[in-house]
Amino acid sequence: MTASDSDDGNITVASYVLGTIGTVLWCIQLIPQIWYNWRRKKTDGFPPLMMLLWASCAVPMGAYMVLQEVNLPLQIQPQIFGFFSLVSWGQILYYNHNYTCLKATSLVVGTAMLFGGIETLLILTLRIPYYKGVTWPDLVVGVVAAILLASGLVPPYFELWKRDGRVIGFNWVFLSIDTLGGLFSLFALAAQGSFDILGGIMYILVVVLEAGIYASHIIWRIRYRAVRKEAKASGRSIDEVLEERNQGETPQDNKKDGIISHHRRNNSPVQLQQQQQQQQSSEPKVTQSISEGNDADA
Repeated sequence: MTASDSDDGNITVASYVLGTIGTVLWCIQLIPQIWYNWRRKKTDGFPPLMMLLWASCAVPMGAYMVLQEVNLPLQIQPQIFGFFSLVSWGQILYYNHNYTCLKATSLVVGTAMLFGGIETLLILTLRIPYYKGVTWPDLVVGVVAAILLASGLVPPYFELWKRDGRVIGFNWVFLSIDTLGGLFSLFALAAQGSFDILGGIMYILVVVLEAGIYASHIIWRIRYRAVRKEAKASGRSIDEVLEERNQGETPQDNKKDGIISHHRRNNSPVQLQQQQQQQQSSEPKVTQSISEGNDADA
């Protein structure tokens, strides 16, 4: 994405091809996630802050690309990336935060207009010193873009912590495309004549942080393989088995409790109510027999 050396002959054919592949992947990466959210009608485990940070990242990233005068696809890529990030953010607000469709849509459109205005202002403001040879403001904008992009992958780790390392709410196709986009872009930088340090750091951070997400879920699957086997054997979902275990009603807990737990498990609320009714109906008979015995003694 940061092909700042496009005009000095450092871009090789391999670098151009790899960079184009990475750009295309990062343009379409969020489409599977958007479809996944729409199909499930919920976004549990998919943090809204991640999408908002990514949408914010498109503002300085887009300005950086325009000022660098890279090829047109690279200039368009941040705009598409920011648009899809805002769409995903709106889905989270609608499905999981009880926003009405009108309110969520209005918020997305308003934020998109605000971000577009800020990006335009950045381009017009920084273009004058940039053409005079003062390039450090553009570099600062690029650094901010890299920080926002990497920061967007931090909120998922809080979701992992809450669920003991389990990944939910993420579409694995989306994550795979995003990782591949970062790898191809990193390879493109390595294949060109000079290495863009800023772009390289950004891509490396993305790949490393997403690798951590993969590793976390793999470790969770290994640790909770007994839960997965139990869910498969009983025909229930993993969430149902985990919820049952959290409530302390699993077969393992019943074994620990012994006969008391077994008795508790076999007595449903209906059965307990019937037992109480039987006890209440037997009380008059006991009272009557006692009174008859007293009369006989008299």
